Amino acid sequence: MAEIKATHRFARISATKVRPFTKIITGMTVQDGLNQLRFTPNRGAKMLEKVLKSAVANAEDRGARNVNSLKIKDARADGGPMFKRMRPGYRGMGYMIKRRFAHIQVTVDAPDAQ
Repeated sequence: MAEIKATHRFARISATKVRPFTKIITGMTVQDGLNQLRFTPNRGAKMLEKVLKSAVANAEDRGARNVNSLKIKDARADGGPMFKRMRPGYRGMGYMIKRRFAHIQVTVDAPDAQ
């Protein structure tokens, strides 16, 4: 039981809006990562904070002792599917609107989870 994951699939946000925050918290302890995300006024940071809290709850459920000192091993935001719509343009043309989704995944490392 070395690593525990939590995912938020089909999040209604573009992955490019979440990715900078995943780079910030990777390698931090859970407590530092939560503090970093909690005071960031950004919608992507709030979504990532929820997934991180879910990963901590998963680790606690599986028997990790001190969950605040766990390390964030990996945090990623991958692109999901897109809603594709057409917007009318000039002279009968149409422009594609892509409403993007993201798959947010956080992995915490629990070496002493017994």
